[in-house]
Amino acid sequence: MHPRNPHKTGYDFEQLAKAYSPLSVHLAPKPDGKMTIDFAQPAAVKSLNAALLSHYYQVHFWDIPDGYLCPAVPGRADYIHGIADLLAATLQEPENNKTLPSGKNIRGLDIGTGANLIYPIIGSQSYGWQMMGTDVHEPSYQSAKVIAKSNKNLSKLVKVKLQKAGSILNGIIQSDEYYTFTMCNPPFHESASAAMSGSRKKNKNLARHAHKRRGGESSASNRDNLNFGGQHNELWCEGGEFAFVKQMLKESQAFAGQVEWFTSLLSKKDSVYGLEKFAKQLGVSDWRVINMSQGAKASRFIAWRFQ
Repeated sequence: MHPRNPHKTGYDFEQLAKAYSPLSVHLAPKPDGKMTIDFAQPAAVKSLNAALLSHYYQVHFWDIPDGYLCPAVPGRADYIHGIADLLAATLQEPENNKTLPSGKNIRGLDIGTGANLIYPIIGSQSYGWQMMGTDVHEPSYQSAKVIAKSNKNLSKLVKVKLQKAGSILNGIIQSDEYYTFTMCNPPFHESASAAMSGSRKKNKNLARHAHKRRGGESSASNRDNLNFGGQHNELWCEGGEFAFVKQMLKESQAFAGQVEWFTSLLSKKDSVYGLEKFAKQLGVSDWRVINMSQGAKASRFIAWRFQ
């Protein structure tokens, strides 16, 4: 994980339960006596996220509707810290590029913030950035707005907008607005069946690991349940992430002078080459691929800007 990621040393479940007491009911001992949770249980994962956000980011009210995406906080934090490094290296004079940009003068736009508002939370509380979250799904928008308004430390730095379906940047960035960066975790899958298949596979792996950690069978009663949740617009779109980011690249042309860096996560390494080729056709002058890793999992985000 990123060296500034506060989650890089793992979870201290007992300490987290002190920050968020509802987590306590989900704790169970491993064979070595240390506490853990059943990561195949949606309620346990949701409580863990609430505890992490309370303990590390002072967000003491955080809730999402059942069935909505409950993201893994450590991996999301890596993306934020990676963007901070990108800004430090490119927005300042070379001799000062070790200074991390912070404060309200840095404005970030999170595309598809979801009901969880996770990126604006981490960005605003880690660096003091102003963050705007957008979503096309009305219930997700309402949930994110409640989180932002219910925490004083968020209300001054985080705003949420409802985006119209079919657009990504169009209609959100106004003619008089400037953003230091945009970010996005695009829908990964190409169809609902692919999303369900991937989720079932992940849940089986989680249940198997839970069996090893706890020395017994996972308590998850339904392996088809999505432990991290997710509505269809959060998990899949026609053409998957490649088509989504390709549309974002096309729309970004119109805002070349209003955004310093456009960025997006990419789950598939194979998507990078085709998107880079398309970006060059659009006149992108600076294209970067920033690799990240969380344990055995490798991930990346792309960043581009126009001259």
